[in-house]
Amino acid sequence: MSFDFDLFVIGGGSGGVRAGRVSAQLGKKVAVAEEYRFGGTCVIRGCVPKKLFVYASQFSEKFVDAKAYGWDIGETRFDWPTLIANKDREIARLEHVYRGGLDKTGVTIFDERATLKDRNTVQLASGKTVTAEHILIATGARANPHDALPGSELAIYSDDIFDLKELPRSIVIVGGGYIAVEFANIFHGLGVDTTIVYRGQKILGGFDQDLRDHLQEEMQSKGIRILCHTIFKQITKRGDGRLDAELSDGNIICADQVLMAIGRLPNSGGLGLEALGLELGIKGAIPVDAYSRTAIDNIWAIGDVTNRVQLTPVAIHEAMCLVETLWKNNPTSPDHDVIPTAVFSQPEIGTVGMTEEDACKAYPEIEVYRATFRPMKTAFAGRDERMLMKLIVDADSKVVLGAHILGPDAGEMAQLLGIPLKAKLTKEWFDRTMAVHPTAAEELVTMYSPSYRVRNGERIAA
Repeated sequence: MSFDFDLFVIGGGSGGVRAGRVSAQLGKKVAVAEEYRFGGTCVIRGCVPKKLFVYASQFSEKFVDAKAYGWDIGETRFDWPTLIANKDREIARLEHVYRGGLDKTGVTIFDERATLKDRNTVQLASGKTVTAEHILIATGARANPHDALPGSELAIYSDDIFDLKELPRSIVIVGGGYIAVEFANIFHGLGVDTTIVYRGQKILGGFDQDLRDHLQEEMQSKGIRILCHTIFKQITKRGDGRLDAELSDGNIICADQVLMAIGRLPNSGGLGLEALGLELGIKGAIPVDAYSRTAIDNIWAIGDVTNRVQLTPVAIHEAMCLVETLWKNNPTSPDHDVIPTAVFSQPEIGTVGMTEEDACKAYPEIEVYRATFRPMKTAFAGRDERMLMKLIVDADSKVVLGAHILGPDAGEMAQLLGIPLKAKLTKEWFDRTMAVHPTAAEELVTMYSPSYRVRNGERIAA
C-alpha cells in the first residue's frame, strides 16, 4: 500500500520536531502538524521563558551584593513590559529556528490541528486527510485545571504567566512541585508578595529530604510564606477585582493573582485514540511499550503525553531512540535511569540519581557524604545562604548512587555529574580527581570520609 508520508508527527514540540527532522535527514517523507506554535511547552510557555524570568528575578539580590564588591549601583527599577517584550522576541526567534530546521530537511508542515481518522489516516482541521505508514503522537502536556475547586476559573496557570499584562503586587501559588517553587522564587525576586499553599509536609516531594528541608528554610528566610498541610477550599473575586483564597484552616488570603501549579496532564484528548480502540492510561497518558509503540503497532508516542518522565531532554532522547527503532533496524529502548535534573529556585537545586531515602530501601547499607558551607560569592556580600552538597554511595560496591546540590550553579554541576553516575563510577574516581580551586564544585571531589552511614534504614556512625 502506498502512503502520502512515511511518518506523520502530531505535535511540534521538542520531541516531535526532533523525530521529524532526523527522520527526514534519513530520506524519509515526513510531515509535522502543529496547531499552535512550534517549540512546544518548553520553548513557548515552559523551560525557556521560565529561565529568562529566573535570570530577571535574580538581579534584585545581585544589585545588593554588588555593593560589597565596590559597585555603586544607585536606584534600580524593574519594568515588567520590557521583560515581556524581550521574552517575546527571543521566543519568536527560537520558534523560527525550530520551523527552519524542518524546512531545511524537507519536512511538510501543517499549521493546524491533526487527529486520527484510522490507523493510517490523519484528519486535518482544514478538512484535508493524508495517510502515513507510521504516526507519532508528541502532543505534550497541559496544565492541570483542577476544575473541582470552586472558583478555579479565576486562577491563572503556568502557561499564562508569560503574558500577564502587569506584574501582580501579590500572588498565592497552589502546589509544592518544581513549577510552584520556581515561580514562587521568580515572583519574590521581582518584588511580589508571595505565598505557597501546599497540601504536603514539605515542598518538592520526591526530592532528597535534605534538599527539601534546606530549600524550604532558605525560601522562608527570604520572606516567601510556605503553608504546608493546607489546601484551597475556594477562590472568590472581591469587588475591587482582587481574589480571596479560602484555605482549609479557615484563613483567607487576599491576592492579586492565584497561580495553580499542581502538575500537568497528558495532552491526549480529542485525538481520536479511543475510536481506534486505544485505551488511555492514568491521567490520560498514552500507554506505550519499551520502544514507545502503542497497542496499535504503527502508532507511536513520545514525550509528556506518555507521562513517563515529563522533561524536555527525555522527549528528545525518546525521539532519537524512535529513529533508531523505526529506520535503522536497531530497536532501542529509551533509558530513563539516572536522569540529571534541576530546579531553578533561589538557591538552585541540581540532582541526579537516587535520593538517600530511595537508596536506603534498595541497599542494605549506604554511605552519605555531606557538606554545607557558605559559597564564596555570597559570603563576601554578607549573605547567610549556605550551600549543600551530598553524595550517596553503596557501602559494598562503592558505586556513587546519587548526587545532590543546592546552591549557585547547581544545575550546571548536575549535568556533569550525570556522566560519572551514568557510568556507575565508584567513589574512588571522585577521590582521585583533582579539584578546581577555588570553586564550590571542588567539594564534590574532596569529601573523603562519609558523614554517616545508614544500615537497614538506621543511621549509624561513619
